[in-house]
Amino acid sequence: MKSSHLDNIPSTPGKFKIEKSPYSHRFRWHYSYLAKLTFWSFVFLALIFIFFFKSPPSSSPYSSISTTPSDLSRRSLKTSSWGGPAWEKRVRSSAKVRSKTGFSVLVTGAAGFVGTHVSASLKRRGDGVLGLDNFNDYYDPYLKRARQALLERSGIYIVEGDINDVALLKKLFEVIPFTHVMHLAAQAGVRYAMENPNSYIHSNVAGFVNLLEVCKSANPQPAIVWASSSSVYGLNTKVPFSEKDRTDQPASLYAATKKAGEEIAHTYNHIYGLSLTGLRFFTVYGPWGRPDMAYFFFTRDILKGKAIPIFESANHGTVARDFTYIDDIVKGCLGALDTAEKSTGSGGKKKRPAQLRVFNLGNTSPVPVSDLVSILEKLLKVKAKRRVMKLPRNGDVPFTHANISFAQREFGYKPTTDLQMGLKKFVRWYVSYYGSGKKSDH
Repeated sequence: MKSSHLDNIPSTPGKFKIEKSPYSHRFRWHYSYLAKLTFWSFVFLALIFIFFFKSPPSSSPYSSISTTPSDLSRRSLKTSSWGGPAWEKRVRSSAKVRSKTGFSVLVTGAAGFVGTHVSASLKRRGDGVLGLDNFNDYYDPYLKRARQALLERSGIYIVEGDINDVALLKKLFEVIPFTHVMHLAAQAGVRYAMENPNSYIHSNVAGFVNLLEVCKSANPQPAIVWASSSSVYGLNTKVPFSEKDRTDQPASLYAATKKAGEEIAHTYNHIYGLSLTGLRFFTVYGPWGRPDMAYFFFTRDILKGKAIPIFESANHGTVARDFTYIDDIVKGCLGALDTAEKSTGSGGKKKRPAQLRVFNLGNTSPVPVSDLVSILEKLLKVKAKRRVMKLPRNGDVPFTHANISFAQREFGYKPTTDLQMGLKKFVRWYVSYYGSGKKSDH
């Protein structure tokens, strides 16, 4: 696959005060008291009416403001309203298929790292693409907005909303009969689950179920490709990881929610005939990546002269990852989409067995994290300040290694970018986008 153009684009209410009338007389005191009581009762009832009955219902245009870090939605910034003729026109224009053999695809998490690259690739080949994202603040929302601007220049509209907003999802399927859904929206990150566990249940479990509920009732039902994770392999010691290996030993809540997603997918496939393909991504990296990933914040901290943590497993063992470049992941996503069979249900009823698959998408070449740092040092021409530490018990695993033979056999998946070349492209983008790195502190 040719290098993507994405590589280079650089109150409190006031108090009422009732004045005493100079004409009041003592024998009128009781009547005055009753009048005041009646007045304040009406005020109180009016406030109750306004609060409970005038607030936007769940079926109205979606809008939410994050409050605290433990808020279930975490965190969405205030979302724009949806609905109306102008909005529907934008949705239809974005989802319009330009190729004779093209699909109409709803991409959830479209402003995310993988979602942006997948959406752009689908659009370039002639598919109709509509994005959906809640632009939460798990990491820098400005980076997500920059990705959104890139996609808008390509003619892709991202609807601002949440996969837990069932009314919005139903409306999207009412306007567009999607042939496929690329479900990439999720609460990512292994370590953050220890701080805000509810956000993982909210997005990765409840959100997935809401999406499947809408898809099962759609007519026609779409084929669904969705992002699972290599984290489901958990504490496995057998390598490389194969889709046939056990996945019942999750090492983190994030992994547990992704495993739960795979079981939920099986259920909806079995009962409703939804065609479902899960993709287990292995440590995706590249331009426009996630700031919470090691390669990203290592680059930032090396440029700033800050120390970076290099983890060791038990007995000074090496921590290694199967780093997979974003363009290779995109090829895998499109391959899975192109080979996905149609769902077999209609109106929420299954007519015959439907396709159910899970694939590893990795690079098959695990690299020690210490080697990753050495490559970054050469590319940045800066010596890193390394701080060697024991691998904490926060859900991280010592190594990952993908067996990709199933994906190779089914749709010709074959990664072509090694870590040296991939990091070179990432660093070129990072320096172009952030410059000195100060911008990444916002």
